[in-house]
Amino acid sequence: MRIDHFKYTKKSTMKKIFFTLILPAVLLMAGCKDYLEVDHLLEKTLDIEGVFASRDYSDEWLAGVYSHLKGGNMDVSSKRAAPFNLISDDMYFNDNRKSVDNGENYQKYKNGEYSEGDRQTWGSCYQGIRDASTYILHIDECGQLTDAEITDRKAQARFVRAYLYWLLLRKYGPIPLLPEEGLDFTQDYEDLAIPRNTYVECATYITDELALAARDLNVNRDTRNMARPTKGAALAARAKVFLYAASPLFNGNTDAWAAQVVDDEGKRLISATVDETLWAKAAAAAKEVIDLGIYRLYTVPVRDTAGNHRGYNKWMDFDYYYYPKTITPPHHPEYSDKNFPDGWRDIDPFESYRQLFNGGVQASANPELIFTRGYNQQGNDDILAMALHQMPRSLGGWNTHGLTLKMYEAYYMKDGTGYSPPDASNLQYTDTAPASPNYYANYLPLPPRVSLMHANREPRFYASVAYNGSIWECDGNILADAQDVRYKQVFYYRDAEDGKLPGETQFYLPTGIGIKKYYHPYDWTFMSSSAFMRKPEPAIRYAEVLLIYAEALNELNGAYSVLSYDGASSIAVSRDPAEMSRAVKQVRIRAGLPDFGQDIYSSQAKFREKLKQERQIELMGEGHRYFDLRRWKDAPTEEAAPIWGFNMNMPTAQRTMFDQPVEILSMPTVFLDKMYLWPISHNELRRNRRLTQNPGWTYFTE
Repeated sequence: MRIDHFKYTKKSTMKKIFFTLILPAVLLMAGCKDYLEVDHLLEKTLDIEGVFASRDYSDEWLAGVYSHLKGGNMDVSSKRAAPFNLISDDMYFNDNRKSVDNGENYQKYKNGEYSEGDRQTWGSCYQGIRDASTYILHIDECGQLTDAEITDRKAQARFVRAYLYWLLLRKYGPIPLLPEEGLDFTQDYEDLAIPRNTYVECATYITDELALAARDLNVNRDTRNMARPTKGAALAARAKVFLYAASPLFNGNTDAWAAQVVDDEGKRLISATVDETLWAKAAAAAKEVIDLGIYRLYTVPVRDTAGNHRGYNKWMDFDYYYYPKTITPPHHPEYSDKNFPDGWRDIDPFESYRQLFNGGVQASANPELIFTRGYNQQGNDDILAMALHQMPRSLGGWNTHGLTLKMYEAYYMKDGTGYSPPDASNLQYTDTAPASPNYYANYLPLPPRVSLMHANREPRFYASVAYNGSIWECDGNILADAQDVRYKQVFYYRDAEDGKLPGETQFYLPTGIGIKKYYHPYDWTFMSSSAFMRKPEPAIRYAEVLLIYAEALNELNGAYSVLSYDGASSIAVSRDPAEMSRAVKQVRIRAGLPDFGQDIYSSQAKFREKLKQERQIELMGEGHRYFDLRRWKDAPTEEAAPIWGFNMNMPTAQRTMFDQPVEILSMPTVFLDKMYLWPISHNELRRNRRLTQNPGWTYFTE
């Protein structure tokens, strides 16, 4: 079966318009200078020819287009910009719990009580889409740019426009597609009204636009331009759009809720008929990224001895935590004696995963990073803010971002078997007082006084989970006497500094499980002093593409031939267990885990469950879980299930009681069908009278 992509006719109507040019602070590049900094707003009244005749003004216009990828349109960020990072069944935030009218209130999100005004990104996306269209239509007029520069810049604008549409589609479902020549804002609102397109129409348009962008985008970017999209970024984004379009929420959804997603004339916007070719397109799109041959999973070489950290000799006993000696995975006859990607002999699984997120590797040096907004460390809505909110209160952090017990238990044991909770009646702990610096030899990598229920877990667990009694290095502390705040063992018992202190309602972890992902051993904050490693945003990385490829292949029941993005060739895809393994095995081995067995790959149902768990673990904290549960239609079960954790009401003297899981009654959960999609703002519904609201959410009052 051959699949060709539907093509849109491009219009080239040129209009003379007048506009106010606003230059926002905008993310453009990584490296020495990550953002185009503008100290004040520059306003000029120009005609369109005047703007696009100038290299500087046209570049400023493009900078304005890029600016709409920030703020609430971040993929990976803290709750102020990307609440979906922390409101699924894996993560949570405990601050602002009493702010009933605060759009960041966790309980509002979990109860589906957020309103049409909370965390709206609709207007920003469409403004960026409009400005990108203007740029694409007029940049050819710039005589100060070379043909090659025009081609690349136009492709950048096309990518950003498509990506903004994608962010809308992912959040709101079917959306209106604007005319490419823009809108005439001198007309009345009623004349400008545009209905929502079907989901398939939206996905087709976006993927076609990304294919066009991929033809002209550069394959690589230098250090100063790391935040600009590449050919690989366009192809990877295209694979994501196809993956969502192929998933059960939008492909063959016969639920009553889906039938209510309609346009102003009652036309159904989500198909009730399954189209398997969408899975084929997703697999083929992911394979095109793989076949570029320029991306690979990031790995750190094996470390035979613990390394010195900044020369603090009096703290040498703690080098194990900052630059620890590689913990070798259990011997496996197939993987222990081979180098990556066929085995783990030459890599450090823990450090390979940890450095991806904590700033240990620069964006320009990371072969796994496909698309990023760069080092978005500004304001209260970035990755730096996430790390700050994860850090313990006793170290100057907010101590509010935590994990659920479900996420804790999702991680595998170090031999690749599933986690099995220990017998609560016979809990054991590591040595209370070490006799030598090698005290941890029997319990790698646990420090003293820690429950063995945290022992023998996979490396990604230790790179991501702040279990009770874990070490926070805080080596960025520059105080003369840093003994109390450097290499601190943090406990969450009721009577501990970071536990549930009397009268405390926000700055503690209700589940007793914290987060280490995005935290670097150098990170430290206390009162007026602070030190943090810069952390690039992992919007799209190669591990995700590998998992997209495997998931899409698994859902195929036939063989397909899909036209390549440039129309030059065809890509054959089918449910091939060997190909699925080739993709997933790399992710597993990098994590120090053996590949799944043939019994898993031979079963579509079994592999589907394993793939879901692998995405849950590998992509935790990267903004995927919230949308994954929805596109799989698993949210009604998973997000409505009670949240469990450890017993934070137990003091140190009753530590065995702390380790016995309890339901966290202060964090009730529910899932309503309306929570599949975000509500559209009443203001937008007023502006566009042909726009329809998502089912279950309110319309404006006349």
